[in-house]
Amino acid sequence: MINIDEFRELMAKKTYVGVDSELFKMFHKLSQEAIKITMEINNKYHTKEELRELMIKLTGREIHHTFGLFPPFYTDCGKNIKIGKNVFINSCCRFQDQGGIEIGDNVLIGHNTTIATLNHELNPENRGNLTPSPVIIGNNVWIGSDCTILPGVRISDGAIIGAGSVVTKDVDKNTIVAGNPARFIKRIEVNND
Repeated sequence: MINIDEFRELMAKKTYVGVDSELFKMFHKLSQEAIKITMEINNKYHTKEELRELMIKLTGREIHHTFGLFPPFYTDCGKNIKIGKNVFINSCCRFQDQGGIEIGDNVLIGHNTTIATLNHELNPENRGNLTPSPVIIGNNVWIGSDCTILPGVRISDGAIIGAGSVVTKDVDKNTIVAGNPARFIKRIEVNND
């Protein structure tokens, strides 16, 4: 079976994942580990530091002491999430991170946000096969409650995603988008005096 570094490298290359492949078997293995850790996160009280330690275990990466999480939190994998400094994830968020989720610094993620990084094949004969595509969230981004971020989306620095939005394409720096599908609302004027 492949190791975590190989797994992340293959996902970064957007490798097609067939249901009978070693990579698909790795998905299953990592999902079982993620279920164990998220059950611990979600079914018992933990201090902020304990939650951070559990997220380090879940992601297999260092997480800055400024990280905050309100459980419950759900993920299909865990090992392909990168979290910057001063990130807050509110309750009931769901991360499908096999394809990669990268979160910049000073990011706020609202309740019930779903971030997806996998698409199924269109051909019904092979619908179980998957194609990963990462979601990249820049610095100083605010994602409102009940949002869905679809595979391959890049949200640039300073953007705001309005509550209830479905983000299907990239979001420009310092803009507000909202709706289903999310559309440009306005540019954020930044005064750097």
